[in-house]
Amino acid sequence: IDVDKRLYKEDIRASIAHVEMLFKQKIISFKIKNKIIYGLNKIEREILKNKFEFNKKYEDIHMNIEKKLFQVIGDDAGYIHTARSRNDQVITDLKIWMKSSTLEININLNKIIKTTLKVAEKNIETIMPGLTHLKNAQPVSLGHYFMAYIEMFIRDKKRFLNNIENLDENPLGVSALTGTSFNIDRNYTTKKLKFKRPTNNSIDTVSDRDFVLDFLYSASVCSTHISRIAEELIIWNSDGFGIIKLSDKIVTGSSIMPQKKNPDLLEYLRGKTGSVYGNLFSMLTILKGLPLSYFKDLQDDKEIIFKTYDILINCLKVLNEILNNFYPDKKKMLELSNSGFITSTDLADYLVKNHSMTFRSAYQKTAAIVNLAEKKKKKLNDLSIEELKRIEPKLTSEVLKVFNLKNSINSKKSYGGTAFENIKKMIIKYRKQI
Repeated sequence: IDVDKRLYKEDIRASIAHVEMLFKQKIISFKIKNKIIYGLNKIEREILKNKFEFNKKYEDIHMNIEKKLFQVIGDDAGYIHTARSRNDQVITDLKIWMKSSTLEININLNKIIKTTLKVAEKNIETIMPGLTHLKNAQPVSLGHYFMAYIEMFIRDKKRFLNNIENLDENPLGVSALTGTSFNIDRNYTTKKLKFKRPTNNSIDTVSDRDFVLDFLYSASVCSTHISRIAEELIIWNSDGFGIIKLSDKIVTGSSIMPQKKNPDLLEYLRGKTGSVYGNLFSMLTILKGLPLSYFKDLQDDKEIIFKTYDILINCLKVLNEILNNFYPDKKKMLELSNSGFITSTDLADYLVKNHSMTFRSAYQKTAAIVNLAEKKKKKLNDLSIEELKRIEPKLTSEVLKVFNLKNSINSKKSYGGTAFENIKKMIIKYRKQI
C-alpha cells in the first residue's frame, strides 16, 4: 500500500467504468451501480483531503478502497468485484497511470527542447572546437552542438509516444487469467477508459509486462542523453577547459574550500542515470524466469516504475534549470578553436576542389603543411604563402581564406551540417514542430 496508493485515482476511475458496464449488461441494478459510484467518489474526495486511512492489513490500494466502500455503502460494495480480478484490475490501473505519466514526461521533454532551442539560437555564430576523442577536430557552431541534443530528446519523445501506442490495450475483463463467464462488454470499458482496443488473450494480459520494460528502456535511453549533456557541461566547466560558466544558482560550495563552485547538479544528473539503469535490469531479471501467468514476483513492477518516473521527471526539471543558467565564454571558445590545426580538413578539401587532387594526395600534402606549422610553432593561418608554396607550389594567396574559422563553418552547407544558415533553418523547423 505504501507503494501503490498513488494509483488511487486510476483504481477508482477503472472501478466506475467497470460497474457502469456491469449495469449496462444487466449484471447489477441501477440502484447498486449508483451506490457504488457514490461511494467511490466519496472515497476519492477523502483521499484528496488526506482524510483516508491507508491500512497495511489490506495489502494494496485495490483492497483498501474496496474495504472502505463496504464501510460507506454496506454489503452492496460486494458487487464491485463481479467479473474481475485483482490481476486485471492492477494492470488496468497501471496502464492508465503510465499513459498520463508518459505524457507528463514528454511535456517536460518539450520544455527541455524549447530551452535548448533558445541556447542554440543565441549561439549560432559562437565558434567552438568540435571534438572527437576530446581532441580538437573541426570548428563548429555552439548552436549546432546543442541542436545535436535536441535530436536526442526528440527521439526520446518518439520512443515514449510509441510506448503509449503499444500499451493502449484495455486489460479489464480478462479477470484472473481465463476471462469470465459473465456477459461483459470489454469494448464498453475500453471506450470509457480511453484505450484503443481490448487485449486479445487473457493469459498474456495478466502476465504481460512488456509495456513496463518499454517504459524503463525509454527512460534509460533518455537518462543516457541527460547524463551525456551533464558530462559535457562538467568537462566544459572544468578548469582545464573553462569554456562555460555556471550561475551561482546551479553550483554548490565546499565545506572547507571557500573558493569552490562545484557542478553538483550536473553530477546529480549523471549519477541518477545509474539508478534508472538498475531499475530496468531489475525488471528484466524479474521477468526472465516467469512461466505464464500471474506470480507475486510481478508486484515489484510498480515500485520500479514509480521510482524511475520520479527520478526522470526530477532530472528533466533540473536539466532545464541548468540550461537556463549557464553561459558560454565565447572568447575562450574562440581561443581554443584557434589551436590544434582544426582547419586542416578544410585545406585538404580545398586542394581536392581547386587543384584536381585525390583526397588521399591532398591529405598527405596537408599533413606535411601541418608538420611544417608544428615545427615552426605557428598556427596554420600564420604560415606565409611562400612557406605553403614550398610544399604545394600551385597554392595562391586565395588559400589563406580556408583557415578562417567562420569560413570553415559556413562551408559545411550539406544537409545537417554546421553552416549558420543550416542551423537557422533547423531552429525554425523545430519551433514549428514543438
